[in-house]
Amino acid sequence: MKRYFVTGISTDVGKTFCSAVLVEALNADYWKPVQTGNTDGTDNGIIQQLISNEESVIHKEIYSYEKPASPHIAAFCEHETIDLEKIVLPKSTNKNLIIEGAGGLLVPLNEKEYIIDLVKHLDAEIILVVREYLGCINHTLLTIDYLIKNNYLLKGIVLNGNFHPLAEKSIVEYANVPVLARFQALNGISKKVVYDLAKQIDLSLF
Repeated sequence: MKRYFVTGISTDVGKTFCSAVLVEALNADYWKPVQTGNTDGTDNGIIQQLISNEESVIHKEIYSYEKPASPHIAAFCEHETIDLEKIVLPKSTNKNLIIEGAGGLLVPLNEKEYIIDLVKHLDAEIILVVREYLGCINHTLLTIDYLIKNNYLLKGIVLNGNFHPLAEKSIVEYANVPVLARFQALNGISKKVVYDLAKQIDLSLF
């Protein structure tokens, strides 16, 4: 069983959407150990609505908070502190596991630890979601540079949006890792959209 940690260069880059496509493509399980902003629904619920296969198991969060904020702030608002050691991998179903993070890699979990510490704790390979927006090249290269300099394993990147060819070239050449998927900007996301995109994933890259 392989573990892939889906993170992004910022918030709202499409981590949950990309996770749904990967879950569908790989018939993988899904797990978001730390959820914030749960009053408007959870990413577990979104994944359940978007995948078509009946084999994937969606595992329960370890921590879930109401406030749509970084995990350490959301936990603080509910008089809690996130303990990394309590985030234990769910019981294996002998399938690949897609783990979705909260925000970017240096979002705090508590006063001392960050999302990247969670990645290391779970011994997962990183899949970096990059959304097209003004500033995305800088945010992407800074994230990749951090991963490279600290010897973290970057499995590949997902390009989410309509990238200018020069922007994509700058990102891909610097990353020097596979582009696992390219998703054009969409007017809406549905179960059928996720299913169709999943069929386009090159499984040999995983």
